[in-house]
Amino acid sequence: MQELKANGFIEADGRRIPVVPARLSPRDILGGWKVRWGIGRNRYSIQPGLYAVGAPNAESPLLVTANYKLSFDRLRAELAALDAWILVLDTRGINVWCAAGKGTFGTRELEQKLLSLRPGEIVSHRTLILPQLGATGVSAPEVREATGWRVVFGPVRARDLPAFVSSGLRKNAAMRRVEFRFADRMAVAPIELVQSWPFLLGITAASVLLAIPFGPGFPARLLSVLLPLIGAVLVGTVFFPALLPVLPFRAFSLKGALIGIAWGLTASIAASASIVGSLALILVAAPVASFLAMGFTGASTFTCQAGAEMEVRRGVIPMIVSAAIGGGLLAASRYLGV
Repeated sequence: MQELKANGFIEADGRRIPVVPARLSPRDILGGWKVRWGIGRNRYSIQPGLYAVGAPNAESPLLVTANYKLSFDRLRAELAALDAWILVLDTRGINVWCAAGKGTFGTRELEQKLLSLRPGEIVSHRTLILPQLGATGVSAPEVREATGWRVVFGPVRARDLPAFVSSGLRKNAAMRRVEFRFADRMAVAPIELVQSWPFLLGITAASVLLAIPFGPGFPARLLSVLLPLIGAVLVGTVFFPALLPVLPFRAFSLKGALIGIAWGLTASIAASASIVGSLALILVAAPVASFLAMGFTGASTFTCQAGAEMEVRRGVIPMIVSAAIGGGLLAASRYLGV
């Protein structure tokens, strides 16, 4: 769990509420960069509770977020123009969108925190502003019936909160729209690349086996298989999200397979591979890129959970068959000279 540096404290209802700065420190920025690369991801959370930004009073808005520090930091960084209270739920260090789907950013957790932290003794109103992406986990009617608090789902992006509050908690169409723009897609690419290490390990091991015996020619044989297959991993984790909107098909598995086939063909031409060798690279590169592409379904607005599960059920067997045949052809090309 990460320690937050407070600018001071607000004395309210006999409690000391920490005031966190809206401006992120170099340490906060570095921590966000590291977690994007999967470094310390499981420990990147903060203590649930009540926090303040600026100099809030009894009439200031009460915002609700997750205790994943990256989510908390993105929220407070947009509140320089607001004096606000922040109620942080215990989502087990998971972001709002994913936690809402898992149930940790949910109705029961919100009700519990309202009862235990008693924000009603600090503010004069009974309105909670929740992120729109948390709506799948929270039932506003149930919260109101159990606690008397009114739940208002705010804009998708934290940067729109000042305008949302100043407009009397009204959203325009742009505030409601969920987008998955180039910057958003590339922001999640590093963690997908890091999590592809089993593929990289397997590819390295298979490339070494196919390049045996050791001795003269071993490095060239190793690189002739290793580089194209590492390229397939990069295609599935970096090029796929970059090209996502322009790739045909709806299913991510098919989009990934298509770009994997294109890469396999390109690598074959570049390496002047035989017909069998070219077919082998295509049959291996396609399922590698396809499987890795499906990892983006959890971050994308293009898919839903049911659709992603259906893709996995339908796609895994063809991927395994394609990779197995491709691997066999690679071995035949290497040892039989076909």
